[in-house]
Amino acid sequence: MSVKVLVPTALQKFTNNQATLECSGASIGELLNSLEQACPGIKERLCDEKGQPRRFLNLYVNSEDIRFLEGTDTPLKDGDEVSIVPAVAGG
Repeated sequence: MSVKVLVPTALQKFTNNQATLECSGASIGELLNSLEQACPGIKERLCDEKGQPRRFLNLYVNSEDIRFLEGTDTPLKDGDEVSIVPAVAGG
């Protein structure tokens, strides 16, 4: 199964400057582990010590926020697109 992962510029130093990766996983949690195998060190930037996505990071599956789906248990299917989007704050 192949899932397209869109990587923000700030994390591309872990992906050899690639903005798009092809990874596999039946869920977001499995995809994060696959991403770590392909790009060592990226998972600690994406997840906290409990393995949950960091608060300042949003993950979308086909434009749907995983916080409103099943979190890291959100199922994935072949051809899905996962976007990693850093939260923007300011004032």
